Amino acid sequence: MTAIAVTIAGSDSGGGAGIQADLKTFSALGVYGASVITALTAQNTRGVTGIHDVPPDFIAAQIDAVFSDLKVNAVKIGMLSQAPAIAAVAAGLDRHKAMNVVLDPVMVATSGDRLLKPDAVDNLRRLLIPKALVLTPNLPEAAALLDTSIATDESAMRDQAQRLLAFGAKSVLIKGGHGGGAESVDLLVDANGIERLVAPRFATRNTHGTGCTLSSAIAAGLAKGLTLHDAVGQAKDYVTAAIAAADALQVGHGHGPLHHFHKFWSAT
Repeated sequence: MTAIAVTIAGSDSGGGAGIQADLKTFSALGVYGASVITALTAQNTRGVTGIHDVPPDFIAAQIDAVFSDLKVNAVKIGMLSQAPAIAAVAAGLDRHKAMNVVLDPVMVATSGDRLLKPDAVDNLRRLLIPKALVLTPNLPEAAALLDTSIATDESAMRDQAQRLLAFGAKSVLIKGGHGGGAESVDLLVDANGIERLVAPRFATRNTHGTGCTLSSAIAAGLAKGLTLHDAVGQAKDYVTAAIAAADALQVGHGHGPLHHFHKFWSAT
């Protein structure tokens, strides 16, 4: 049986994040990828210059088209900029009894551009987080969801992850990529405990799409039947290698993308 994952996210016209990064990740990890586009962005490595939101009824139509035909094994959810879009996705997940939902609460782009409207945050908390097998916030996103300051150490990360669990997700992967130090530490927290995932931190500006890539890599692992802990471990290894190889690519003049296909083709 072919492993299938669907990404529900925004399009990045520069190709480094969003739908484009998700489909590249699915392909690199041996999973067939389908997509539901929630927004179009005019975007490159330097920033976002425009956002065109897809109407909620058309988001719903895409969900119905995909799930009525394909046997979807996992779902990655990324950029949802407006409250009605969040409601449409939540209803679609219920309608089709979607499983293995990986929710990346995309709020701000690597460039600093805001992607989620402030009035939509409550819908994200109430309607989508309870449907997630795993919620994958970075440090600023975790702080924004909790209306608190950004965690500066692992103790604060653990505390925030525990508080995020109270919103209803089965597990939380709080990501330490925005932190400091020689290592990038992520914490996977669920009712059974905490798993610490550590990788070296690379000195590169080419990190555009890191969060999208990690969450879609987790979804790919789940689609192939891995346990959540194994899927997260595989995803962390994949993203670490893609960041390590990122400087081999020469794309744009700002924050460049990861090298999603580092195992398969030369960047030169």
